[in-house]
Amino acid sequence: MMALCLKQVFNKDKTFRPRKKFEPGTQRFELYKKAQASLKSGLDLKAVVQLPPGESINDWIAVHVVDFFNRINLIYGTMSEYCTEKSCPIMSGGLKYEYRWQDDSKYKKPTKLSAPQYMNLLMDWIEMLINNEDIFPTRIGVPFPKQFQQVCTKILTRLFRVFVHVYIHHFDRIIHMGAEAHVNTCYKHFYYFIREFSLVDHRELEPLKEMTERICH
Repeated sequence: MMALCLKQVFNKDKTFRPRKKFEPGTQRFELYKKAQASLKSGLDLKAVVQLPPGESINDWIAVHVVDFFNRINLIYGTMSEYCTEKSCPIMSGGLKYEYRWQDDSKYKKPTKLSAPQYMNLLMDWIEMLINNEDIFPTRIGVPFPKQFQQVCTKILTRLFRVFVHVYIHHFDRIIHMGAEAHVNTCYKHFYYFIREFSLVDHRELEPLKEMTERICH
């Protein structure tokens, strides 16, 4: 069912973003393969996110940021037709939490937007960052910038908001598509990773606190 939904997304929307891939032969590709192999082996997700001995923390974070972007982008894509200007006029997580958009170009001040507008700007913004060689260098020997982890914190904080919106406003669609287990696993993987490296402020995690305590033991 989930595979069919994903296929429909790609067929439906020709502008849907292709996956960002790692170049074969690079250290990051090898790290990505190692991370995927651990995931598929059925290891405890808390263990899977830990930095492998001898590996660079920035490389490990870079691999996961790109992978989470791909996964969360896909999850939102499967239900984007149900997240409309009409159904979600404000990017929020229930009545208590509202997320405003700000960037360095068009939106200089935090701006109230609909959820689909916010999501489109977010995915474009992340894609621009992870394809920027000055921030996510892919050439061997090129160091990460000093502000790399700071940038990743901002990316992951905003990706967490996608989970908040999807779980609170579109959970019925997740269940209808038979994707609950898949989305929960993705969320748990994401949650354990950001907690392992303290990458997202605990206050940002409040909207899903109860659910997190239930599914992330």
